[in-house]
Amino acid sequence: MQPNPHSPITIAGAGLAGALLATLLARRGWSVDVFEKRPDPRRKGYEGGRSINLALAERGLDALRQAGLQDVVMQQAVMMRGRMVHALDGAQQLQRYGRDDSEVIWSVHRGRLNVALLDAAEAAGARIHFHQRLDSVDFERRVALFVNDHDRTARPQPFEAMLGADGAGSGLREAMRPYVALGERFEPLLHGYKELEIPPAADGGFRIEPNALHIWPRGEYMCIALPNTEKTFTVTLFLPMKGERSFHALPDLATARAFFERDFADAVPLMPGFDADWTDNPVSGLGTLSLQRWHLNGRAVLLGDAAHAMVPFHGQGMNCAFEDCIALDRHLAAAGNFETAFAGFEAERRPNADAIQAMALENYIEMRDRVDDDDYLLQRQLEVTLAERHPGRFLPRYSMVSFTTIPYATAFERGKVQRQILVEATRGCATLSDVDLAAADALVLARLSPL
Repeated sequence: MQPNPHSPITIAGAGLAGALLATLLARRGWSVDVFEKRPDPRRKGYEGGRSINLALAERGLDALRQAGLQDVVMQQAVMMRGRMVHALDGAQQLQRYGRDDSEVIWSVHRGRLNVALLDAAEAAGARIHFHQRLDSVDFERRVALFVNDHDRTARPQPFEAMLGADGAGSGLREAMRPYVALGERFEPLLHGYKELEIPPAADGGFRIEPNALHIWPRGEYMCIALPNTEKTFTVTLFLPMKGERSFHALPDLATARAFFERDFADAVPLMPGFDADWTDNPVSGLGTLSLQRWHLNGRAVLLGDAAHAMVPFHGQGMNCAFEDCIALDRHLAAAGNFETAFAGFEAERRPNADAIQAMALENYIEMRDRVDDDDYLLQRQLEVTLAERHPGRFLPRYSMVSFTTIPYATAFERGKVQRQILVEATRGCATLSDVDLAAADALVLARLSPL
């Protein structure tokens, strides 16, 4: 079917990706209806059920700039210069993400960001309908049925194209299954998470360094803490679900407190509400969802977590979803029909989604196991040195992912080459002065083409 500026497009999900996509499409003149099963967070308060803050990096910022929302969002963001690593003995070390404060990531409040995006979507002309859960889709007739679970009313919605931005539990993906082989695969991490909080200090300020992502790495598990504008930190414990050190091994509050006092001793005094948080907050699971196909002819397409949910350890889930929105908007504007647009979008984005999913899993191991390892620290030093000696050719993988819009797949492949160079160049070395920099330079020039 031929897209035109007045074609009715229906978006399932008014979360971060759905609201941003609605803004972009409505500004181009599309007739956009967005359906969200939750209530309007601007009236009922945010009911996310997940971490209240997210890591915003250059990819997400680029999308917000294109939507004209950067200034609104950045007013509520807290800069994070790097990882503040907390050793078992209480020692702290800041490991910068980039060269200086021009290369940082930002902690943003999920709820406030969602509200800003909803306001922008409506201002652009999109119509947003809340308390509307996608119940079924007749793809032949191009009619979706939405149900209000509060009053049990049903609403049929004609569409020319359905866009699924309705998260990892996507109703649109469920509706597509009988019509197309999605090649769906879910890989649970076998680790879960529980959220706690560091409140403001008595004077109303931050209790610990605000401009950092704090990490307590402990091998097979870790805690992290991200700052909020309210001068709080959202603390997340990542732990195996079963085993000697696991959520299963913490059956009650007393055991959990003893575990924290032993393994995260310097964090416990920062959390006066630990007992209530531990008791009240659930343990949630983690996993990676991947699909071999994201679209159904010219009728429907999935994006964001609906197509490629990932573990949160690279802070790229939202950033990747925002890139999806920019790419889908571009393909819809350029293609002659929905089928071509959806196929082109999938061909561009699926390899990149696969790459960031793999890097997110690798980053978990790095964060919990390697950030306080001597070999890792030496390789980080050499990585910075080689980046200075070979600008435009050697760029740390984290920098490619977080501070550029270089495709994830490119960053993943170049990162493998760079990691091997670092391993070879530091083999048998105790300090940076032991490294043969001329030999390292030769490896860079031989194996890496200019970016």
